[in-house]
Amino acid sequence: MRAPKLIKKLEKSTYHLLRRAGQFGADIYAVHKNPKDLTPRQFAVLLTVAQNESISQIGLVQKTGIDRSTLADLVKRLSDRGLLQRRRTKEDARANALRISANGRRALSSSQTAAARADAAILAALPVDRRKGFLADLELISMALNELGQNDGTKILRPTKVRQSRKAKAHSIELLTRK
Repeated sequence: MRAPKLIKKLEKSTYHLLRRAGQFGADIYAVHKNPKDLTPRQFAVLLTVAQNESISQIGLVQKTGIDRSTLADLVKRLSDRGLLQRRRTKEDARANALRISANGRRALSSSQTAAARADAAILAALPVDRRKGFLADLELISMALNELGQNDGTKILRPTKVRQSRKAKAHSIELLTRK
């Protein structure tokens, strides 16, 4: 396997640019949220639970990308605030099934405007005809990270071209293990 290209200009670093875009979105969210609104991570957790009734914490880790220990603390705090309900599953007494409470739904609804404005601000930086492709590319990255699970540094991703349809180029992510 070839060594990756060295970064010579920070403004050409994919990681740096994604981090900056994420920070931009977080700043926009912070400007538009009320003091009692959810943080971006809390918003992600409640929205995911609202869309996946009785999801396990492991499922929540997979869908949000938040690491297990951070998520466990986040779920505990949201439960303590009455925004989430936890109960042990019948299948595994160690696993929690999560449900959003009525208070959680209100908090989620209250935070929707700030989240939507953050999304809109990020997309507004792009020409209209490139927004759909940008979102599709971010979704591919997210799916690849889900496939990786907990990356201990020994796994890397390599994009590979797949058969191309006439309408769009499709890509898949190949998971490799370093030797």
